[in-house]
Amino acid sequence: MLKLKGIQTFYGSIQALRHVDLQVNAGEIITLIGANGAGKSTTLMTISGIVPPAAGEISFMGKAIQGLSPHEIVSLGISQVPEGRRIFPRLTVMENLYMGAFLRSDRDGIREDMDYIFGLFPLLRQRMHQPGGTLSGGEQQMLAISRALMARPRLLLLDEPSLGLAPKVVHQIFGIIRKINCEQNTTIFLVEQNAHLALHAAHRGYVMENGRIVLEDTAQRLLANDEVKKAYLGF
Repeated sequence: MLKLKGIQTFYGSIQALRHVDLQVNAGEIITLIGANGAGKSTTLMTISGIVPPAAGEISFMGKAIQGLSPHEIVSLGISQVPEGRRIFPRLTVMENLYMGAFLRSDRDGIREDMDYIFGLFPLLRQRMHQPGGTLSGGEQQMLAISRALMARPRLLLLDEPSLGLAPKVVHQIFGIIRKINCEQNTTIFLVEQNAHLALHAAHRGYVMENGRIVLEDTAQRLLANDEVKKAYLGF
């Protein structure tokens, strides 16, 4: 579904990604793990067109997308849940959800997706007329995921969904991530510092250090890898 080949990305004169190669197959949950500053978020921002690559190729469903604007990439079927959630705090929950469906015109489909989301996150139905900024951190993460789903993506990019959340809420969010993957057949590319949770949720994983992919394997093999255990799993 998604393939990155030789991707190099810069912030000014600072190189953030160095010849990154990876692929995501349809129906998978893929995770990218690594330390702070390794380039994980930049990888997602580059796929989304927010930080254009300086070199390399990105293809989605066989079509080159590097150089497209972010809204064009969304229209092809890629949605991102950004780090820190970044909901619209003054808009209500419903208004945030409708913003996710901004590029759509199928009213019946939008209503169906809204009902599905309220089934996933019943709390959002209770808060539908409440400003997003008044929600708890966990509720805002639910809203951020739901807003991305309202674009009906084929590929969902998730950036640090556990950040700043209580352990109970984190496990709930990861349960929903697996449910979205199974029920909606939505492919998921997950960036996460909690490597243990991420690898237990994923089918395959990549390890990034200093802007490079240094290791890739099935999630189960990465969980058993001694180097990964020592560096990222606390063993």
